[in-house]
Amino acid sequence: MRSVLAAAVACLLALLAGCGSAPETKPAAPAVSQELQDVAKALLGAESEVIVFGDLARTGQQQALIVNRLAKTPQGAVPGLLITRAVVVEQDGRKWKEALRCDEHLKNPNGYLGATPLMPVTGWRLQHEQTAQNGLALYFTPLEMPGASHIPTIGVRWNPKVKRYQSLDRNFEQFLGEVPTLEAPTQRLR
Repeated sequence: MRSVLAAAVACLLALLAGCGSAPETKPAAPAVSQELQDVAKALLGAESEVIVFGDLARTGQQQALIVNRLAKTPQGAVPGLLITRAVVVEQDGRKWKEALRCDEHLKNPNGYLGATPLMPVTGWRLQHEQTAQNGLALYFTPLEMPGASHIPTIGVRWNPKVKRYQSLDRNFEQFLGEVPTLEAPTQRLR
């Protein structure tokens, strides 16, 4: 009986101790500079939003991920960061330049990224993560692809060997090259 009473008192004390404590608060995110807000507005318009910024690629250069959120969540869409467009910009001296663009396709300054769908994509689900080893990793999933039974997620990371963002293979391990134009493969009928 004493052990049951002691356990009940211990539970009650733990409960009371938890009630009086202040809720955990996350540290405030650093403010986005006016210059970066102006860059975002110039590239993607007044509805643009800076999601993350800093040395995203681990190159010593300042970069920022800027998006246009989807105005309305489509029925049946998986929750998350739903976008119509995104840009990663990089500061080059006093100027900002595009390092990656996502609109209807995924592109970098050298062309269309490998694994980019041939058909235009009007909405994407974007996930992102940062690690000390690889920097910013982006995962783009088209919200819909007519006629597709499986909608693939396209991974994108900074490739330090070629010094630009490139897409990754299905296992998110090997970098894929770019192509200058998107063309549907042609087949000759016999």
